[in-house]
Amino acid sequence: MTIDWSNFTPGSALLGGIMIGVAVSAFVLFNGRVAGITGMIASQLQPEAEGRLEKLLFLLGMAAAPLLWSLANAMPAIAYQGSWPQLLIAGLLVGFGTRYGSGCTSGHGVCGLSRLSPRALVATLCFMAGGFATVFVLRHWLGG
Repeated sequence: MTIDWSNFTPGSALLGGIMIGVAVSAFVLFNGRVAGITGMIASQLQPEAEGRLEKLLFLLGMAAAPLLWSLANAMPAIAYQGSWPQLLIAGLLVGFGTRYGSGCTSGHGVCGLSRLSPRALVATLCFMAGGFATVFVLRHWLGG
């Protein structure tokens, strides 16, 4: 592995992390619930869900952020080296995992760990281990 030092930007990564921290902190302070993105999306499909407007605005803000960024800076190139069926299968597996694990990286990894939740720690360790194992198998055993 080599690091492309000319494109290494820890300042913007730190700023992004601070912005995520402020956003999820504000969400929990004003709504009393963690900012789990999977749960927010699921609530938009349930007409009687509590706080749908706030969750929708949070999701719209997440979608608008890259658009606002692109007004001032060039967007990085996105390159996916797999096929559409692989992307579809990966998306379904991630969706199944978030439902099975009762949350996603934002709910468990960001919000849960910051609240020192043992359940979130176990969930985060499990999905990180699963991700590491998947990359290892695909790159080293299957030659992807």
